[in-house]
Amino acid sequence: MHAMQYEFTLPADYDMGIVRSRVARVGHLLDDWDGLGIKTYVMRERGRDGSPVNQYGPFYLWNTVEGMNTFLWGGAFQGPVDDFGRPAVRQWTGLAFEEGTAAGSAPVRAVRRRQPVPQGVELASFMADAAAGAGQLAAQDGAVLAATAVDTRAWELVHFSLWAQDAPGAEGDVFEVLHLSAPGRDRLPRGRQW
Repeated sequence: MHAMQYEFTLPADYDMGIVRSRVARVGHLLDDWDGLGIKTYVMRERGRDGSPVNQYGPFYLWNTVEGMNTFLWGGAFQGPVDDFGRPAVRQWTGLAFEEGTAAGSAPVRAVRRRQPVPQGVELASFMADAAAGAGQLAAQDGAVLAATAVDTRAWELVHFSLWAQDAPGAEGDVFEVLHLSAPGRDRLPRGRQW
């Protein structure tokens, strides 16, 4: 499993209805994308759920590198680049994925928490604890799914979860879920990834 996210931070007075309309128009295009586990079309609005910014930030869990590369280099990624500019694309290696207690529900909120991997920690136990965190999130009421991944260049963890309720049971940046494409969700490997 590979995690990926890019973000477009928009002006404070940006009409976020434009983002909603765009997702309503194009969100379905990845509903059957080969190699994709899930794509969450998420945004946050300045002043809502504690957000200091207007931001559109799709988050992906990929089953295959080929699917991810086809998206990035095969032409589909050019659409958001043309609309918003070319963003930095963050990528993390999957540590764990779990379906949640509300796995059959439509998500309305997403939470992303980034966390540095401290210097001097014993990596095996730290990563095992981080992977177990996905299961702990998924076990909470209202959790649709949870994933944990790591960027070994920046030594950063990302914890990502989807929630079927407006008040998610996780800490971090809270996003509104506009659409979920999940063609390979059933093929995302469950549990710890090693």
